[in-house]
Amino acid sequence: MNRFHEQVMGVYFDDLDSFHILHNARYLLLFERTLGAFWMEVFQGGFNDEEDRFHFVRANHIEYIEPVGGVGRVRVRVWVEKLGRTSLTFGFRVMPMDQDTDHATGSRTVVRVNPESKRPVPWSDSFRTQLAPWLGTEA
Repeated sequence: MNRFHEQVMGVYFDDLDSFHILHNARYLLLFERTLGAFWMEVFQGGFNDEEDRFHFVRANHIEYIEPVGGVGRVRVRVWVEKLGRTSLTFGFRVMPMDQDTDHATGSRTVVRVNPESKRPVPWSDSFRTQLAPWLGTEA
């Protein structure tokens, strides 16, 4: 089963650059907020109590395809591309409200770490079980 989480996000005047398009850094902010909502859905708001919550962002990749012009709303979709031993890669898309076309696409890889040593450690079996329905490519 391929699943994704999608959130409608607002684009406000202070999100725009001097050309009145969504500033490049704001795409990652929209993704970050959507990812937070994804964690709340997967763990019913309890991710802060999970041992797997300790992770570092290893990489962000984003490709800007079509600018978001002016204020309004966009859809942000996230999904799990890959769950490795210690890493996890999300995919994301920023799309207009009325079309399944892309303003931007990207990915983020995180690595689970031990909170004391800050060294990579494997994801727990319970985390893998909770994330299992979300594995696969975006539908």
